[in-house]
Amino acid sequence: MTELLLKYFRDKQQKGQSEKVYPTQCPFCSMQCKLQLIEESNPTRKKYTSIGTDNPASKGRLCVKGQNSYQHAIHKDRILYPFLKIDGEFQRISWERALSLIKDNFKRIQREDGKDALAVYGSASITNEEAYLLGKFARVALNTKHIDYNGRLCMSAAASAAAQTFGMDRGFTNSLSEIPHSRVLILAGTNIAECQPTIMQYFEKAKDNGSYIIVIDPRETPTAKIADLHLKVRPGMDAALANGFLKVIMEEGLLDEQFIEKRSTGFEEVKEYVSSLQLDQIADLTGVPAEQIRTAARKFGEEESGMIFTARGVEQQTDGSASVRNYLNILIATGKIGKPYSGYGAITGQGNGQGAREHGQKADQLPGYRSIENKEHRQYIADVWGIDAADLPGKGVSAFEMMDKIDKREITGMLLMCSNPVVSNPNAKFVQEALKKLKFLVAVDLFLSETAQLADLVLPASSFLEDEGTMTNLEGRVTLREANRPCPGEVKHDWQIICEIAKVLGKGPFFSYSNAEEIFNELRLASKGGIADYYGITYSRLRQEGGIVWPCPDAEHKGTMRLFESGFAHADKKARMMAVYNDPAVPKEKPNDDFPLYLTNGRVISHYLTGVQTRKSAALVARNFESYLEIHPKTAKKYKIEDQVLIKVESRRGSVVVRSKWSEAIRQDTVFVPIHWADFQNVNQLISGDLDPACKMPGFKVSAVRVSPIT
Repeated sequence: MTELLLKYFRDKQQKGQSEKVYPTQCPFCSMQCKLQLIEESNPTRKKYTSIGTDNPASKGRLCVKGQNSYQHAIHKDRILYPFLKIDGEFQRISWERALSLIKDNFKRIQREDGKDALAVYGSASITNEEAYLLGKFARVALNTKHIDYNGRLCMSAAASAAAQTFGMDRGFTNSLSEIPHSRVLILAGTNIAECQPTIMQYFEKAKDNGSYIIVIDPRETPTAKIADLHLKVRPGMDAALANGFLKVIMEEGLLDEQFIEKRSTGFEEVKEYVSSLQLDQIADLTGVPAEQIRTAARKFGEEESGMIFTARGVEQQTDGSASVRNYLNILIATGKIGKPYSGYGAITGQGNGQGAREHGQKADQLPGYRSIENKEHRQYIADVWGIDAADLPGKGVSAFEMMDKIDKREITGMLLMCSNPVVSNPNAKFVQEALKKLKFLVAVDLFLSETAQLADLVLPASSFLEDEGTMTNLEGRVTLREANRPCPGEVKHDWQIICEIAKVLGKGPFFSYSNAEEIFNELRLASKGGIADYYGITYSRLRQEGGIVWPCPDAEHKGTMRLFESGFAHADKKARMMAVYNDPAVPKEKPNDDFPLYLTNGRVISHYLTGVQTRKSAALVARNFESYLEIHPKTAKKYKIEDQVLIKVESRRGSVVVRSKWSEAIRQDTVFVPIHWADFQNVNQLISGDLDPACKMPGFKVSAVRVSPIT
């Protein structure tokens, strides 16, 4: 074998080839698959190959996005220098001038409009170090209360539901390795086959082991194809469906009464309300036959172990937090939590959707999942940062609410980091017009995204191949993303940009880091004793162990694979059950004569979020180069919609033009449009700005629309 390898390298050298290997991990979904990018150079061209490497989560697998993830990082459209908009056109400027402009404009805005007139809009795709630093930057360098991030549009419903029910939020209460051994699995509103493809191996193994899989989705997605039972729920009716499960579980004696009594509070209220419901009425509300509800509930209640997974289909609704709480009620009622092969999993959407929400990007949060309104928490973080606790700003508002404040000119300046709210936010036209009102917008990005095009100043950020740091996957497993590819042009890392802005604002001593590991060591201290405790995690341990699941309070701790074995995170160690009512006002927007169809949205396997990165990948664009509307053939014929033609889709907010795609896999009262396209194909132009009152999640998954042919 050694002789063969030597011959291989000799042959390459003789042909004038050289090879570089870049260890990293995929920047896209929350599985955070490890990979190596191999760059082979010869005198005429470079060839790239992505190879999956072994790790605890994906076991060396890569999906089509991971295989082609490098393509955007080497794309010719990468921003390589600072650019200033002059007379409507971007012109290259020096970093020195860019920083001077930020200093002058930020100081002017706060002098004219107040400290809170500056806002920071963050991202769930940046590293833990950068998420932590961005929160510190907002509160220490800018002294503003206005910071939030795009994860608010992704994970807030599940996070708030878990925090209220269990006393803490970590995406999975168990590890991925337990899934194949669970006897029954409920996948509610999650299309993992397209959104997190490398997780499918765990569910496929479970099916091979005889697990019963229940998928709840208005569409027969690729995920639903593995199900033993697919419940085609009417959009917006997830909470009501969960009440149907609870009713059957109660009536058929499938409750774990000992667990309920010892480990929970609030059950009597749930029991009283659910007992008053009629299963046939629930079937009418949800569009799911009563017998299917009975089958699903019996299966989950009768088996000795079971797990429930939710994602955006359940969560991105104006009652998303309550809907998730009702699924958690089912787990508690049956005693399937804190035990082997039993628990909850919120399928995180973005690459660092878990870690990015733990360390200070949220409006109400400080590092370690501490509360910004808790006096002791404020004092602890102030001590770590070396400031007076009285100087820490208070609680701000959510991401979309910041857009409303911009529209009202209460916020007049913004630092936007690695996010694209013009495409990702609901009521997208409103967001676009609001951002145009800012006195000064600074965007940090890889490309001139639709939002960056509105900026006054654009700063070039490093890609995943260049930017070392930690990420936290959907289990709560902290991983170290190695990155040794040199930054092209004058590109800087996000953490370097934050530090340099802080320095010109006179706050340099608080941001004097020389590498990502120094930031992580401060993050460890800031998280110590908090809910999301990273203190025992170090770069050296991550390199040796491949990942550690938090909480990990000290260097000897192995990490916490399964939560809640002896008690929940509330002071009394009990979970909180809550009756979730079948509210006739939910969803807030229902079809009528003018807008007769439900619209829901989601992802396709070849693209990620607003498509800024994946639309730069030739291999991925070739698979899906335009948006489409999935519609049942009977519905299409009713509205004179032919297959594979351009059509108009309209809501009360606006319209988009997409291509029709007939499919019998979707409900006849529902249509589906993916989220990855911008401009006239941006589905979020159709979405209302109504928010979940508990977590401020927009109702992406339920809108009323009409469709018509373009003549």
